[in-house]
Amino acid sequence: MVISGLRVNPKVLFAIPSFLLAILGTDDILLTVMAMTGLMLHCGASQVPYEEVEQSHTPDPTDTWTPVPHSRLVTEVRSHLDRANITVKEESHALTHDGGRYFGLFRLGQEGANEYGSVMGVRNSHDKRFPASLVFGANVFVCDNLSFMGEVKLSRKHTRHIMRDLPAVVSRTLGKLADHWNFQEKRFDAYKERELSNMQANDLIIRGMLSGACTKTHVMDIVHQWRTPNHDEFKPRNAWSMFNAFTEVLKGNLNALPKRTESLHGLMDGECGIAPQRELSLAS
Repeated sequence: MVISGLRVNPKVLFAIPSFLLAILGTDDILLTVMAMTGLMLHCGASQVPYEEVEQSHTPDPTDTWTPVPHSRLVTEVRSHLDRANITVKEESHALTHDGGRYFGLFRLGQEGANEYGSVMGVRNSHDKRFPASLVFGANVFVCDNLSFMGEVKLSRKHTRHIMRDLPAVVSRTLGKLADHWNFQEKRFDAYKERELSNMQANDLIIRGMLSGACTKTHVMDIVHQWRTPNHDEFKPRNAWSMFNAFTEVLKGNLNALPKRTESLHGLMDGECGIAPQRELSLAS
């Protein structure tokens, strides 16, 4: 299938988060939603089989720069997930800039998950554009909405010793995943328990705009999603429905999604009385 001049694999279900796309630039954005398990395409980035990731060329190192092979990063991530008995249910891979930049999205197994699950994004570059990094987030199954916490950089740059240090760094990073899952469950349960009146909902939307969780052009769309949600699951008048009213609208602008959903979580956490969890911060 070809959409907007891009060759699309029709086996895709969820969207790639914007932090993986934003580094490509914002000019002439071409986003193509695919139908099951995969990525969205952006300005020449194309979904590829993992074998192509393994075959991608890694430049020679210099005295101050050691590029990490894309497949080496993925192998380390998979290895540590396996040791932690965390299942990868679905995964997708994309390359751009002649294989110089890699993007991956992994849907992670989570015991008892029926409404939402965890996703992990992985990115890497061979053109010094950004360091190898991971990000954890949530995917709401019924609507495929995504929200994310802060990105974890595995190295500020690909320094001489990154290959030696990579296993330990990946291990420490993924060690935060269990805490992330626990906090995510606590957070979403609190959202569901917090009832909202229309007046409180309106106030939250305005505060969301002021805090950067959305722009003023989103306001009426969020109001519409609150009043007449696309999905029956979000008809209860609570903070969970409000959260998904935001993310339903925000998923149309993937380049801004990480920062906006981080602001949105801050807004909703405050409204629901969830104390900040500094030890769970994923920013690095």
